[in-house]
Amino acid sequence: MSLNIALGQQNFLVGDIEANVNQIQQATAQAIQLNADLIIFPELTLTGYPVEDLLLRPDFIAAANNAIYNLATIFPEIAIVIGYPEIVGDKLYNSAAVLHQGAIIANYRKQALPNYGVFDEQRYFTAGNQACVFELHDALIGLSICEDVWQPELVAQTQQAGATILLTLNASPFERGKQQQREAQISNQAKTSQIPIVYVNQIGGQDELVFDGGSFVANKDAEIVFRAPVFQTDLSVVNFIDNQPQVTTCTPIVNPIAGIYSALVLGIKDYVTKNNFNGAILGLSGGIDSALVLVLAVDALGADQVEAVLMPSCYTQDMSNEDAELEAQALGVKTYTIPIASAVTAFENLLAPIFVETNNDATEENIQARCRGLLLMALSNKFGRMVLTTGNKSEMSVGYATLYGDMAGGFAPLKDVPKLLVYALAKYRNTLSVVIPARVISRPPSAELAPEQIDTDSLPAYEQLDPILERYIELDQSKTTIIAAGFAIAEVERAISLVDKNEYKRRQAPTGIKITAKAFGRERRYPITSGYDGLKEI
Repeated sequence: MSLNIALGQQNFLVGDIEANVNQIQQATAQAIQLNADLIIFPELTLTGYPVEDLLLRPDFIAAANNAIYNLATIFPEIAIVIGYPEIVGDKLYNSAAVLHQGAIIANYRKQALPNYGVFDEQRYFTAGNQACVFELHDALIGLSICEDVWQPELVAQTQQAGATILLTLNASPFERGKQQQREAQISNQAKTSQIPIVYVNQIGGQDELVFDGGSFVANKDAEIVFRAPVFQTDLSVVNFIDNQPQVTTCTPIVNPIAGIYSALVLGIKDYVTKNNFNGAILGLSGGIDSALVLVLAVDALGADQVEAVLMPSCYTQDMSNEDAELEAQALGVKTYTIPIASAVTAFENLLAPIFVETNNDATEENIQARCRGLLLMALSNKFGRMVLTTGNKSEMSVGYATLYGDMAGGFAPLKDVPKLLVYALAKYRNTLSVVIPARVISRPPSAELAPEQIDTDSLPAYEQLDPILERYIELDQSKTTIIAAGFAIAEVERAISLVDKNEYKRRQAPTGIKITAKAFGRERRYPITSGYDGLKEI
């Protein structure tokens, strides 16, 4: 028995059923040309993923269900496995249909509905309760959807129902180390159940999530016999003989820093283009954060679709302007230079009668940042370019960012990227071609909002701060646990205090790309008004 299975690793647009159907048809036609007997697409193929509250719209659900029946009649010669939201009475299921010879020959309803991290499927879906196995070319093929294949009992259920091959449709978001984790888990499931598993994952950016693809096939000996590339669409065919997958192309796993960089590039590209902006614009200060965002944007959109604005103040050092210009020239990016001194003076003069008996503090620093935010948003409004903010996760964590200033914008590529990782990504990008001036990477970071200011005037050194933040935010460790790990009491208490009191700022920050195990936003949702104090031990 020979069976050719095509893996349709595709980038779908959430909510655009018509465009997604067209993409399904194009990929299916290509699979037919490659002599595939079956093509499998990712989870919720028709609607994209995550669909969120579009799933509460009856008209949207009806359109998706109608599309399934229409698709069934177009390609009778190939079996198509496709994800869709199935409506039955008053219940909605996260389902996978098998279309063949003009009909739906099998249908599976997802049983394990994740309700953690970025997932809230129990808000929308009813869980299925049965395995699904169908026959094609003498093979007995089982179906599962994403979380199902992580559950040994559900894989066993499908194997006990007679499946000799298991197909799983997935929408698994990227985070550091996730590809290796997926492959280890699924290959172990294949070995335990003694049936090969075909794992198809979607790719593309969707708001704060990036899906990295990396679809693969694991045989019953836990060997990966096929691996698709990451961060790009792909359609590949794997041949099965007597239910066993034959070894074919295995794209190498990318190194962690390269993977994160690619995720950020794809996230920017899809956010800007899918939301129909005319490219991107950002403030370029000569510092490490804006330097990295600029090259990410160019790699994502092309130099002709990116503009940078230099907005020097009286505290901006000459080398900052020089380095900003050097990078923009190296990348071929158009720049504007708008000194902000006159705008800052104008605001200070307006406030002078009220501030007359006060001393200068962060208020005056924030006026500078807010002048810059106003200029960037004006240029965005006029020319239709998305403002990319440049703040990183370390800054977002401790509130070292100005509301309506450097936080103003439409998308925050580095929102989930700690400061030390910013440096690592900049160094990695320079190994591809040197575009970020060496001095930007080597000099101490500074907001340049006061004379001779550096970040460590207000914060612990990032070598100490970032590990503390990871433990407190991503691992939910207590103050006592963090101190016991060897961190200085004063620095731990200072960091925790800053994190706890700046939730109101983070809630107003732009959407940003998730790359860690716990990102701010839909994944880490703390109340703004709260009596909780992370410095107290209960």
